[in-house]
Amino acid sequence: MEHSHSGHEMDHGMEKKTGGHDHHHMIADFKRRFLICLVLTIPVIFLTPMIQDILSIREIISFYGDSHVLFFLSSVIYFYGGYPFFKGMYSEFKSQIPGMMTLVTVAITTAYIYSSAVVFGFKGELFFLELVTLIDIMLLGHWLEMRSVMGASRALEELVKLLPSSAHKMMHGEIIEVPLEKLEVGDQLLVKPGEKVPADGQITSGETNIDESMLTGESEPVYKKVGSEVIAGSINGDGSIQLEILKTGKDSFLSQVITLVEEAQASQSKTQNLADRFAMYLTIIALTGGFITLVVWMIVTAQDLAFSLERAVTVMVTTCPHALGLAIPLVVAVSTALSARNGLLIRNRTSFEKARNINAIIFDKTGTLTRGEFGVTDVISTDETLDNESILKYAASLEAYSEHPIARGVAVESKDHLPVENFKSTPGKGVEGIVGGKTVNVVSSGYLKEIGLEFKDEKVDEVLSQGKTTVFVMVDGQVKGAIALADIIRPESRETIARLKEMGIKCLMITGDKAEVAEWVSQEVGLDQYFAEVLPSDKAKKVKEIQEEGLIVAMTGDGINDAPALAQADVGIAIGAGTDVAIEAADIILVRSNPLDALHIIQLARSTYRKMLENLAWGAGYNIFAIPLAAGVLSAYGIILTPAMGAVLMSASTIIVAVNSRFLRMEK
Repeated sequence: MEHSHSGHEMDHGMEKKTGGHDHHHMIADFKRRFLICLVLTIPVIFLTPMIQDILSIREIISFYGDSHVLFFLSSVIYFYGGYPFFKGMYSEFKSQIPGMMTLVTVAITTAYIYSSAVVFGFKGELFFLELVTLIDIMLLGHWLEMRSVMGASRALEELVKLLPSSAHKMMHGEIIEVPLEKLEVGDQLLVKPGEKVPADGQITSGETNIDESMLTGESEPVYKKVGSEVIAGSINGDGSIQLEILKTGKDSFLSQVITLVEEAQASQSKTQNLADRFAMYLTIIALTGGFITLVVWMIVTAQDLAFSLERAVTVMVTTCPHALGLAIPLVVAVSTALSARNGLLIRNRTSFEKARNINAIIFDKTGTLTRGEFGVTDVISTDETLDNESILKYAASLEAYSEHPIARGVAVESKDHLPVENFKSTPGKGVEGIVGGKTVNVVSSGYLKEIGLEFKDEKVDEVLSQGKTTVFVMVDGQVKGAIALADIIRPESRETIARLKEMGIKCLMITGDKAEVAEWVSQEVGLDQYFAEVLPSDKAKKVKEIQEEGLIVAMTGDGINDAPALAQADVGIAIGAGTDVAIEAADIILVRSNPLDALHIIQLARSTYRKMLENLAWGAGYNIFAIPLAAGVLSAYGIILTPAMGAVLMSASTIIVAVNSRFLRMEK
């Protein structure tokens, strides 16, 4: 299929840009390296002289050549487990921004070279235990971190899935089933009731109602007749139509949306990790501190090389605390699990962290602030002989026989239905039948004009000015009343907007719906601003315009037409009941389709960031306390930090960070 082919090529292009395939490979690689190194660490622990002395098992476990076995196992862990950090350090040096990878590499390499020299005769203490546990903790941290981040977006695959696999092509009076890749511009197709439209085209025969809500955001099914254009992926209603193909492949509506999603995602910036910035400063401290310690002990205090070097190595290993490796990943893992339990799925951690700084949030209307379902908002009787309840009962009885979404909205409003005879439906005009011995019609305003019937009423004019869909109820040829319907506003929408505004966040709405409808919804929920009749291609542009005002923008939506805007926004939030496309283009998914959860995700992002800072503060506190002791500044008083004591402090810092991470809570 030409369309599929172009989408497929784009998908591969996207995979190259986002590294989706590599992302999953890297997660598996970190997990494998961590598990193998963890198993090898067990004998390293028991072969370490310090541990043997603490457990009083040196006489039981020690044997000839045990130090060489310790060296061999530690070497395997160093080269195999340390490889990702060596590779990462190379990348950081290329970008001239040393970070966590550089810090880890400096610490483990210093410990490895020094400890290897001790095994082969140099006087000093072994740092193999610090070396292997540091590698284990860092591998675990990176694995936890990467596992919580979803990789490449599968939005493009999901877009192509919207199309049917084949189409009914009309040739020489016959209808044959053909795969989409065989379709060409000018081909005649038949689309049966309930089927997806296979290609962009123009109706040449028949009339129907087309559901385009997932493509354009228009909540009401659109009446189509001969000459009307239809979009691939939209769903045909209750009529059979024939159409001529106008566009295929890269020119089609879906392909253009694919391109928009691809461009927006490719241009999205990546924020530097907080821990990496922290690690850059620690790397400088480690190298500078180690060098100064060595020089001071050798030159100023005239100590021998062995002692001076041991102090310098202790400083450099101590500078890289295990707690730092877990400070961010543990909070990420806890917040991801916490959010998932509350129906908030985090797919992109970088964007989630940005959510704490959001100062503008844009909502799509249909399916987000509203339910995407038609419901009765007003019943207006224009005849004294019939009250509102009777008007609704007549209409609901008749509409119960129709499958039209508006009809269903009317039918469910009244539980008391009257018997109907001679039911007849005319697409685009209305329904007719005998109800309780009277001829009842439920018709559109267009039908009234067609039969030359003038009808004026103040209340009716008011609901029409709000953009509500209005049907007229005729009894025995006379208009007796009207029923107004609109997309039902979610009850949580008002509270969501009110609480967001209390937090100082500007609330906006973008919709493809009519201006009158947008204004009504905006007033009902209390929005700051709205944009109506916005085409799908313009939604992403609107988001960009708002970003250019200096605002950090979140976008919340559920339709295919929202996908480019979700990708363009600093934080894309998809309503879970929406399309797979919107979900795949988003950074965060609200499983419960509750707009109030958009508020909760911002609150969680702020709490998560606070917890990260607390953990980094513990890591910094450890360094402030341990580095001077490791350098030996209090050696004149007999206080000096041995590698064993450094390991104890390191463990205490790690435990505190782990416990603190568990205290992260969800605000309501």
